[in-house]
Amino acid sequence: MATMVDYKAEKATWCPGCGDFGVLNALQKACVNLGLEPEQVVVVSGIGCSGKISQHFGGYGLHALHGRSLPAAQAVKLANRHLTVIAAGGDGDGFGIGMGHFIHAMRRNIDITYVVMDNHIYGLTTGQASPTSDVGAKTKTSPAGTVEQPIAPLQLALAQNCSFVAQGFSGNIKQLVSLIERAIQHKGFSFVNVFSPCVTFNKVNTYEFYKEHLVNLDDDPTYDPRDRVAALRRVAEANNILVGVIYEDPDRPSFEESLRGYPAEPLVRQDIALQAADYAALLETFR
Repeated sequence: MATMVDYKAEKATWCPGCGDFGVLNALQKACVNLGLEPEQVVVVSGIGCSGKISQHFGGYGLHALHGRSLPAAQAVKLANRHLTVIAAGGDGDGFGIGMGHFIHAMRRNIDITYVVMDNHIYGLTTGQASPTSDVGAKTKTSPAGTVEQPIAPLQLALAQNCSFVAQGFSGNIKQLVSLIERAIQHKGFSFVNVFSPCVTFNKVNTYEFYKEHLVNLDDDPTYDPRDRVAALRRVAEANNILVGVIYEDPDRPSFEESLRGYPAEPLVRQDIALQAADYAALLETFR
């Protein structure tokens, strides 16, 4: 049985106090709690401070190109459906250059988990406005304050009918562990947005800010996470500043379940060598 020690890798190099430490810790604890061995888990990350998580996780890891963690993660899952595949990135990586991949991953409903560390800033490049920066945020690229409306990840996911949507806070590890566990167990595409404060470049969206303003849906016994319309309404009412399981559709079939003739045996164990006759037939097809 794997322990937290088994999931320790190289020392993390984030700024002291960075919210990404909490996300890494929660991800490791979730995998331990679910009884997953490190060799059963693959973390695929993009570019940015968040991209380092694949190096620090302790299982298999792939550091992809900027905004490309999701296509790489989907390829890994389709090649070996027995692996637990987790894509990870930041708000800049996922909701900027990676936005198109996010939309199509939700549409396909491939059985992977996507964890976004949302700090409302570009941290690795020293503090520029990101796709989720609030209107008026003063940064190096918006010294007078941003004028663009921020991306609303939860509304976007709900509008696209993502089959599992949750939001956590790296200052509440216990709840974040639970959310990631549920996301991994969900059969289909799971999206977990995490408020992960940047203590160096974002002095507005801080730990104190979230502790003061967050609404916890998991504490509301009347809330039904299977009602997508109600989920959209609650997210709008809270202006996105809420945590918990926002929406879940356990009945929607995953991409893998929907494919006809999808091989149960991982591609890496199949004989896919192309014989001379097969090659000739392939060439003839395109003549």
